[in-house]
Amino acid sequence: MNKQQDMSAKDQWKTFVRLARYILPFKGSALLAIVLLLLTVTATVVSPLVIQTFIDNYVVPLEFPMKPLWLLAGMYIALQLVNMIASYFQTLRFQKLALAIIQQIRIDVFTKVQKLGLRYFDQTPAGGVVSRVTNDTESIKEMFVSVASTFLQAIFGLIGVYIALFTLDPKLALYTLILLPVFLLVVAVYRHYSSEFYQDIRERLSQLNAKISESLSGMGMIQAFRQEKRLSDEFIEVNEGHYRAGMRNIKFDTLLLTPLIDLLYTVAIVSVLSYFGLVSLAQPVDVGVIYAFTTLLRRLFQPVQQVMARLSIFQQAIVSASRVFALIDDTELEPTQTANATKKITNGTIEFRNVTFSYDGKHDVLKDISFKANAGETVALVGHTGSGKSSIINLFMRFYEYERGEILIDGVSLKDYPIEELRAKVGLVLQDPFMFYGDIASNIRLHNDKLTDEDIRAAAEFVQADHFINELPKGYEQKVTERGSTLSSGQRQLLAFARTIAMNPKVLVLDEATANIDTETEVAIQTSLAKMRQGRTTIAIAHRLSTIQDAELILVLHRGEIVERGTHGELLAQKGLYHTMYELQNGKQETT
Repeated sequence: MNKQQDMSAKDQWKTFVRLARYILPFKGSALLAIVLLLLTVTATVVSPLVIQTFIDNYVVPLEFPMKPLWLLAGMYIALQLVNMIASYFQTLRFQKLALAIIQQIRIDVFTKVQKLGLRYFDQTPAGGVVSRVTNDTESIKEMFVSVASTFLQAIFGLIGVYIALFTLDPKLALYTLILLPVFLLVVAVYRHYSSEFYQDIRERLSQLNAKISESLSGMGMIQAFRQEKRLSDEFIEVNEGHYRAGMRNIKFDTLLLTPLIDLLYTVAIVSVLSYFGLVSLAQPVDVGVIYAFTTLLRRLFQPVQQVMARLSIFQQAIVSASRVFALIDDTELEPTQTANATKKITNGTIEFRNVTFSYDGKHDVLKDISFKANAGETVALVGHTGSGKSSIINLFMRFYEYERGEILIDGVSLKDYPIEELRAKVGLVLQDPFMFYGDIASNIRLHNDKLTDEDIRAAAEFVQADHFINELPKGYEQKVTERGSTLSSGQRQLLAFARTIAMNPKVLVLDEATANIDTETEVAIQTSLAKMRQGRTTIAIAHRLSTIQDAELILVLHRGEIVERGTHGELLAQKGLYHTMYELQNGKQETT
């Protein structure tokens, strides 16, 4: 397991301060919640003093004047009402504040995920990312909901209780101050050890999510190759690790939290009663003072017990927040364009100049790649798996940053165009196109408000996708499930063509665009592809060499290098790698 480094007290403090900054936009609501909390604490502290006055001034001397007693009763009832009402509204305020803060944190995290480069997703399981956006932010919410109000209430309560204690008996109150460093010591010990435990738990939870995500996305392969037992065993192992980490933390919490605080409370009560017992041997002691002192002492421990009980939530939240902020701070961003990039793509001439690229910074997958595609021309990339074809497209689409060499469109560096211009003028069709949950029309439009329903239909007709769309029960409003699982691979590919042509791009990038289309559909779509390529510069990856024979330039790649280049006829005449590939494919076709 790749375990995160244990958080130091300094790291935890930085994380807490960063979380606290999210309160600033809601400071008005936070201030009102704190005022209500102060009212609750004041009512809680003053109530025992009212009872103490009643006992010492009226019960002990057996004097019961009605007017003062009604006044005391009214004051006590008023304090309880204030406590009840203020407590309700301050809880409501803290809940609302917490939900608003978590909403903003989730927006920040999700927005950052959209900006991360593909390198990040190459290295991070999808389930781990999902865990940070959902589970970790939910843990942070619990801190704002229950911990923030509890901690503030504890601070205000301690201050209020000690003021009341010093009012009753300054000498004894001074002795009770020794409890404060004891409380702080317990908190420090808990923070030190629980940080490690909760990091372990959160990491193992991420592994659980990653394993579930992998299993769901690959369920077809799992069942086809009978991998259910292996995946189940792996999940059980990860789940068992999560269980052990959780039990270790529960044992630690059970030992250090409630029992230890209860023990301290017992020692404190015995000490206070012993003190009053010794004092009573020399002088009278007011019964009301004893009642008020022991009651306030209990209320001194109550917020401490609540804080200790919620320290686990706080510790989980800090660890979760550190994971969320680590994602937000990740520097593996998608490639950025140069400042003040304002260039426009006009013709679509493409040129690669001595481009060398590595995914890991150690092993070059592209070596000194150079070629040019004039406006309206088609350049085809062919080669065995791992030869570098997709890497060329990844760089051209700005999915990855390149540092050696240059890529130009219309003589201008790819980096000097606004990313919006590149996405609008460069159309991409992948081998396995992604379908979004929605309907047919929305998957072609992709929320482009400039496209009318007529534009959507025209694009579908252009690529001959309208035939199967019109046969669907609801036509263009037919529901599309997640990843388009109810559509065939050929239908998804046709929708991808329609989606691309609806953009009316200057440049087409086709990554095995006809690989998942049956022979009959391929014949029909070749006509559409020929129309699509008219007036557009095209870069096409193809395994079926029959689909790119009319390309103006064919590049044959091998281990990241261009080993052959030319037209279909020229490459056949060279009797090289392209000729061998062509003969193999023709041989298979004849056998078939």
